[in-house]
Order: sequence, then structure tokens, then C-alpha cells
Amino acid sequence: MGRIAGRFARVEPRRRAARLVLGLLADLPRKNCWTIAEWAGETTPDGMQHLLGRAKWDADQVRDDVCGYVVEHLHDDRAVLVVDETGDVKKGTGTVGVQRQYTGTAGRIENSQVAVYLVYAGQRGHAAVDRELYVARSWTSDPDRCRAAGLAEDTTFATKPELATRMVARFLDAGHQAAWVAGDEVYGGNPKLRTALEERGTGYVLAVACSHEVTTGAGKFRADILAKKVPKRAWQKLSAGAGAKGHRVYNWAVIDLPDPRPGSRQLLMRRNRSTGELAYYRCYSPASVPLTVLVRVAGSRWRVEEFFQSGKGLAALDEHQVRRYTSWSRWVTLAMLAHAFLAVIRADEHTRPAPRGTRGGGPWPPRGA
Repeated sequence: MGRIAGRFARVEPRRRAARLVLGLLADLPRKNCWTIAEWAGETTPDGMQHLLGRAKWDADQVRDDVCGYVVEHLHDDRAVLVVDETGDVKKGTGTVGVQRQYTGTAGRIENSQVAVYLVYAGQRGHAAVDRELYVARSWTSDPDRCRAAGLAEDTTFATKPELATRMVARFLDAGHQAAWVAGDEVYGGNPKLRTALEERGTGYVLAVACSHEVTTGAGKFRADILAKKVPKRAWQKLSAGAGAKGHRVYNWAVIDLPDPRPGSRQLLMRRNRSTGELAYYRCYSPASVPLTVLVRVAGSRWRVEEFFQSGKGLAALDEHQVRRYTSWSRWVTLAMLAHAFLAVIRADEHTRPAPRGTRGGGPWPPRGA
């Protein structure tokens, strides 16, 4: 909290922000202004609501502080920036950004609010470093509705890949380093995002649909057609990293894509060893890299799913009950801070040597053995 203290002009909102973050970390069945205020010993939620809606402080500056905190404590020269969106199911039509749209949280089209997040994933841990609310055309075409929800007058429509491009640029322009970007088909299928990353010399492994077309030395082909042409000996058994049930082992193959521009481009293919299900990725790197590197980056994408699960389950990322943009951005930024704190504590705990005579953090041998 000392790191972000300078973002508050007055001591009262700074202290209340600390209480809100502690409330986000507390073991409460539900977390909102009412429950956190009660937990903090306040008689009404007015102070918490004032902090989110009207107090003078800049959530974007705090976001930048969170980013610096994450990179400093989870620094990894091989870190991957993972981009993905998540939806929060909402009622009504007044909450900023809400409309009927597909959300993976529900697995169907629902009345929901969708935001895109950028996660820094390194060997020591992972945490979100940026966020952008997805504001659909149904909102940007209605200035009165945007104004009522607290959106800026100059708010224009931006696709999810455009929001991702904006966040990656912000991360790199701040002087932080990351050699790779990973994402799903929403982002891999967008040529403008791929071009923006290539122009910066930033490598990527982005998923694409089976119908995605690439140009090879033999012509233009769909990804699934090319997969059928790959000889059996070209597939390699490799792990995409450790998961909850052990290493995630798949068969992998790669096809080089000729291009007159600088850099190395490939189509990466992944085949499930049990079901035969295939997945495809567009890849770019400033210089040629081994297949194992591409596989590692592709396997990093699951980190964003873990962030959504733990960010919502432990830091109440999705439990905000706010309607206006300022309140939304402040709540999710403080939730990102709370989650980042947990990620750093976890990373430090895992790297700290166990005390002599203990194993796994407890006495050894167990009592009664």
C-alpha cells in the first residue's frame, strides 16, 4: 500500500483504500461495499462507495504501480504476456459496458460485462498488469448512455484485439520487457494485432481457427488441410508445462511460412495424444527459435485462466456492484493489486528454503510416526 500511497491526495481515501484491499483479501462469503465496510468496522458503505466513485485518485496510475510491482517481484527474462477476456453476468442495462454477448464464464450469450486483461506470466508466478473494459458499438453509438455511465466523451469502439494491442504497447512503452505474447483465436485471427507485435519485434504464439489460411511455398492452405499433409515422423512428443494433473504432454509439429519481411514465421500444430483433437497457432519471432520454445509459449496461455479463477475466487475481481466506469476501473484495479500481492507472497514462499528438520513446511517426521 505504501507503493500506491502517493496516488491519493488525502489521507482518508488512502487509508480507506487499504481497508478495501484488506477486505478483498478477507475470508468473506461475498465482497462488496456493504460487506467490506461492515468487516472494516464502518457503520455504512458510504465511505467505500465514495472511494470508488467520487474520491480524487487515478486508477490508471495505480494500475501502472501494480504493473511495476508485478514485474519487479515476478521478473523473468522468459516471461510471456498473455491476453484474454472474461465476462461477468449482470442484470439490467445501465451498468457500463453491459449488453447481451457471449461470455466464456457462462459458456453462452448472456447479459454481461466483458473486460480484456493482460497477464504477466513468469516462472515464479503470474498476475494481471493491465485491464480494458470492452465497450460495444451499442454503447459507443449512444453518447447519452456513455455519459450516464461515466465514459469519456471521446470513447470510441475498439475491438478486443485492439484493446490487447493497446495494453501490450502500454507495457512495453513503460520500459518493461517481455519477448512473447500469447492468446486465443480471438487475438490470433486478427492481422492488425500480429502486425503491431511484429513491428515492435515482439514474438507471439497466437491460436487460430482450423479454417485459418496461411501461405506456404506450395500455395495457400487452411490450417486443418496442412495438418493432414504433415508426415508422421514430423510430430514430436513435448510437454506444454505442468498442470494440475502433471505435465500436459501433446504431439507437436511446425511448418515454416515463407515471408520476405524480417523474422521467422510458422504455423504450429498441437495434437491431443488421446483424442487426436488438433489446435493451431500462428507464430512469429525476430530470430528463429527451437520448437520447444514455441511449445513453452503456447503452454503459457493457461496462466490467464488461472488468474481469472483465483482473481475472482480470492480477490473478488468479479464481485463489484458498481454501475459507472470510474467505479469499475477502481474496483478491478484494487482487486488486481490484491491478487498480485498474493502471487508475490506465494512466489516468495516457494523460493524460501524450508527450515532445517522440516519437509513441505511441516515437522518431519510427522508426529506419531
